[in-house]
Amino acid sequence: MLALNAAAETTHHLQPLISDLGLILMTAGIAVLIFKKMKQPLVLGYLIAGFLAGNHFDFFPSISDMKSVEVWAEIGVIFLLFSLGLEFSFKKLMKVGGTSSITAITQIIFMVLIGYCVGQWMGWGKMDSIFLGATLSISSTTIIIRAFDELGVKGKKFVGIVFGALIVEDIVAILMLVLLSTIAVSDQVSGTELLQSVLKLIFFLIIWFLGGIFIIPTILKKAKHLLTDEMLLIISLAMCLMMVIFAANVGFSPALGAFIMGSIIAETTQAEKIEHLIQPVKDLFGAVFFVSVGMLINPDTLITYALPVAIITLLTIFGKALSSSFGALLSGQPLKQSVQTGMSLAQIGEFSFIIATLGMTLKVTSDFLYPIIVAVSAITTFTTPFLIKYSESFALVLEQKMPKKWVKNINRYSVNAQAIKSVSTWQIVLRSSVTQIILHTIIITAIILLSSKFVAPSVADTRFGNTLAALLTLVIIAPFLWALSLRRVKVDEVEILWEERKYRGALLMLILIRMSLGLFFVGFLLNIFFSPTVAFVALIIAIVAYQIFPKKLNEQYHKIENHFLKNLNDRENKKIDRRYANLMPWDGHMSIFEIGKESNLAGKTLEELRIRESMGINIAYIRRGEVTIPIPTKTERLFPGDEISVIGTDAQITEFNNYLNQNEIEAPKNVQESEVVLRQLEVSNEDFTEKSIGQFRGKTGGMVVGIERNGNRILNPESSLILQQNDIIWVVGDKKKMAELLKSR
Repeated sequence: MLALNAAAETTHHLQPLISDLGLILMTAGIAVLIFKKMKQPLVLGYLIAGFLAGNHFDFFPSISDMKSVEVWAEIGVIFLLFSLGLEFSFKKLMKVGGTSSITAITQIIFMVLIGYCVGQWMGWGKMDSIFLGATLSISSTTIIIRAFDELGVKGKKFVGIVFGALIVEDIVAILMLVLLSTIAVSDQVSGTELLQSVLKLIFFLIIWFLGGIFIIPTILKKAKHLLTDEMLLIISLAMCLMMVIFAANVGFSPALGAFIMGSIIAETTQAEKIEHLIQPVKDLFGAVFFVSVGMLINPDTLITYALPVAIITLLTIFGKALSSSFGALLSGQPLKQSVQTGMSLAQIGEFSFIIATLGMTLKVTSDFLYPIIVAVSAITTFTTPFLIKYSESFALVLEQKMPKKWVKNINRYSVNAQAIKSVSTWQIVLRSSVTQIILHTIIITAIILLSSKFVAPSVADTRFGNTLAALLTLVIIAPFLWALSLRRVKVDEVEILWEERKYRGALLMLILIRMSLGLFFVGFLLNIFFSPTVAFVALIIAIVAYQIFPKKLNEQYHKIENHFLKNLNDRENKKIDRRYANLMPWDGHMSIFEIGKESNLAGKTLEELRIRESMGINIAYIRRGEVTIPIPTKTERLFPGDEISVIGTDAQITEFNNYLNQNEIEAPKNVQESEVVLRQLEVSNEDFTEKSIGQFRGKTGGMVVGIERNGNRILNPESSLILQQNDIIWVVGDKKKMAELLKSR
């Protein structure tokens, strides 16, 4: 009888949760069929289907418990952000160029401020206005990628800028989740609390990233022969949920933990396989999340706030397009690429929902904000493909209508801003030293805090327990202490600076700071386990030990560092993780293609193919297996599987892509970062003046792909063209040779 009662009680609690999940999935399934047929984004279909299936309409089946919908929405957020993290990776963030960073940050600052001001103008509360600005500042990766796929523009130069901006926006959105949580809890904007939250986030991000990259790829590699697809899926989801728990325990949002674990796994060699295995889970819970979002919309609220929806929609489209275009111009992009970038980013999406959900969960925003954000997202989802499609035409019309003086100034600024500025030797040394100090300070602090929290209390009452615990902790942090205080960085650059007397004081100060920090951490650790007197004696012994065993510590540290770097670069070394390179000036850019196994081009020389003569593009390099052939000569042959990097305008790249497709070549693929680089030089050396481009190439090994002479630009010039004094040339060549060429100027 008791068993029957227990079963009945379980069924009573289970029924609403399961029945509501069934309704959500049924609704999502219908939306998939309808919106696939209509060739519209599925995200929009989920939102509309959820809206109609909510308990506000009697003529559709409705959910029975709103709480269960909120539970499914929270689970959906976790897996959605885990999958976004798999596509993100911190290495991509480090590779994002200044153009994308400036574009994204300019747009975010503008939209946060204008969103807050508009909220205040409409009479909303302070928290509603803050959350409004935050939601409007983040564009939708999902919608943009789908639009690019449908319009076939992925080979164009502005696409690289957009992808880079989206990467920056993703990490800023994570930062916003933390900051908004802090503001919501304290109900006021305190500079000290915000700074503490930012520092806390940076601390944990670095620790999670360093620890995750050091441990997780190693585990996956060691267990590779044991891992079936099923086990790999289970382990990946387990790691995701463990990080969710860990993030929640240290005071962050569970969604942040899911995103961080995804970004760590994204650096492993198993990333593509895990991403493929997670795809069904992502699709399932993504559908659950977006349908749940639609179900939480009250139609009465939309009717009441129709005017704010219209105002905020116009603000989103025009504000984001304008601010992103201005950011791209500010970074030195030409007018056309800037306008294309701005109009591509003019929408809001999944992160905006998550930020709006945070405000609703914390009960700091009004009920009307959430449905307004969803409505604005739905409208801008429709407008995005049209904005991208007509952005190039609009840019050309804008250039014709603008005063000629403005256009000329923009072009001049673009050329000057894209000029390669050399970094001084002192900047190189300072940057390396500061990076060294920050990373090792965080690692040592984390180890000591863990030791004080878990080790110290457990040995407090045992004999010699403190000594053993302190010794164990000291052994663990010893390699990092050595690296912090004694490791030499940028040896050649430091020697150059030491020859210049004015830098000696600064170099000595850097050494003193690093050694002082090392002593501080040793003293801090010993003080946790011993009295100050004993700690002082132990400190002297520790210093002597560090002086006696520097070689051993050096070896141990380099073992740790090499293991970390191997894990970090394994995926890249397997020729994965590359976007279109955003290197070229003006309308030119670099794109990567792969020769198909059945291609008609295989076996032919570049002279036979006459690619340069017929389409006006240059081949920067050919990668064949582990061998890279930079600046290939006309006698070089193409073989199946070769990866070729070509340079040209959007139109030339499109023509080349069509040419390859006609010859059965495979589509563009992501490849490993090349040692072939693009540099800008001014012809001032007498060795190059009055020499042809062909002679320049023969002497330097570099290929001239662009010239600016007296304000006129020539992309991919003929090899017979004579170089003149003060010509600005863009040269593609080997990274080391280009560095030597710059030094010789």
